[in-house]
Amino acid sequence: MKNPSENTSANVSTNTCGKCGFCLAVCPVYSVLLDEKASPRARIQLIKVFSEGKISSSPLLKELISKCLMCGSCTANCPSEVDHYSQFMKMRSEMIKDHAEPIEIRGLIYLLAREQRLKMAASLARVGQGILPKAFAEKYQLGNIALSKLPDLNSRTFRSQVKKETAPSGKERGTVLYFTGCATNHVFEQTGHATLKLLTHMGYRVIIPAKQACCSIPLLFHGAEKQARENILANIACFDGEGAEAIIVDCPTCGSTLKNEYSPVLERAGKRSDSAQRISRKIVDIMSFVHDRLELLSIDRNKADAAVSVTYHAPCHLKNVFTPSARVLQQIKAIQYLPAEDSQECCGGGGTFFYEYPEVAAVLAGRKINNAQKSGAELWLTDCPVCRINLAGQQRDGKHLGLCHPAEFIATLLE
Repeated sequence: MKNPSENTSANVSTNTCGKCGFCLAVCPVYSVLLDEKASPRARIQLIKVFSEGKISSSPLLKELISKCLMCGSCTANCPSEVDHYSQFMKMRSEMIKDHAEPIEIRGLIYLLAREQRLKMAASLARVGQGILPKAFAEKYQLGNIALSKLPDLNSRTFRSQVKKETAPSGKERGTVLYFTGCATNHVFEQTGHATLKLLTHMGYRVIIPAKQACCSIPLLFHGAEKQARENILANIACFDGEGAEAIIVDCPTCGSTLKNEYSPVLERAGKRSDSAQRISRKIVDIMSFVHDRLELLSIDRNKADAAVSVTYHAPCHLKNVFTPSARVLQQIKAIQYLPAEDSQECCGGGGTFFYEYPEVAAVLAGRKINNAQKSGAELWLTDCPVCRINLAGQQRDGKHLGLCHPAEFIATLLE
C-alpha cells in the first residue's frame, strides 16, 4: 500500500503535537490501560511516522489506532490544537485498505450502507427476540452485555408510526426538520415520540424527511468512507433546501457527524461541500434547542410539587459539541438533579467499542454505574443510545437504575 506521505495536511497537524501529555488526562482508554501505546499522543506519533514512510501498515498498527473510543476529548483539550479526531478517522481508512475488519463489523457496515437492508435486518432481529429461549439470551453476550439485556426493537419503525409533517399544538413559532437516526427509528421509538412532543409543545411544526439514511459515523469509524458518502449525499438531498430554522437530532453522535464530518468527507472526494456546510449550520441537539427556549415549556404543577430525583451521564459527542443536558435538568423545578461525580466521563460505549474491547468498556461502565448508584437518584438520564445500551446492559448487582433520554423524561412533565 502506498503511504500517504504526500498528505501535507496530515503532516502539519501531527507535527504540531508537543507531546505534553494533556491528552493522557482526558483519554478514557488510557485511564484504564495506563499504557503509553494506548494514548492519543502515541497514536499521533504513529500516524506521523507512517505518513513519513518510516513504518508500514501492520495488524498491530491497526489495533493501536482502533483501540480508541473516538470521543474527541483529546482534540477538545489539546493546547496545540491537534485535530486528533480527524487524523484517527483518516488513519483508520488507511488501515482498512490492508487489514479487513472482522466479519461481524463488515456485516454491520453492509447493513448501515442501505436503509432497506437495515430495515429488513431489524425486522428479522425483532422476530428473533420474540422466539429466543431465555436461557440462550442470558448466556450469550454482545461484548459484556447479555442478549437478554439488549433493548427490544420497535414493533414498527418510528418514521412509519408518525406523519411526515406534524403541526404545533399551540401558537406556531417556526418549522424544524427532524433527523431521527437509526437508533430512534429502529430501537428507541419513545425517544422519537418525546422529541416530537417537546417540539410541537413549544410551537414548532416538525417535518421528518422519509428518505433519510444512517448518519454514517459507524461506517467512517471503520474505514468505509466510500459507502458513507452515499448515505451522506442521500441525507443532504433530504435536508438541504427546506425552509426550516433548525435540523433537530436526538442522538449527539449523529448530530456531531452531520455538523462536523460531512464537509470533510465530500471535500476528500473532490466534491462540493456547500450544501453540507448549510446543513452543518442548522444542526441542533434537541436538548440544546430546549435549553434556549425553556420559557416555552409548560410544566404540570402537580409534577412540579413532587420532584423526581435524577442523575445524568453526558455523552462525549454531546459535551464536546452541544449544550450538556444537565443545564436543562438543573432549571426545571419538577426535577431534583443529583449529579454523579463522574457525570462528564466516558462510559466506554463508543459505537462498537464495547463489543470490540469489552474489558476496557467494562471498567469504564463499572465506574459510571457505581457513581450513579451512589448519587441516590431514582432515574438515570443520557442522550446517546449507545451509552444507554452500554450502561443498562453492564449493570450487574445491586440497585438497577432505569435509563432514558432526557427528552423522554421531560416530556412526561408537560401539561
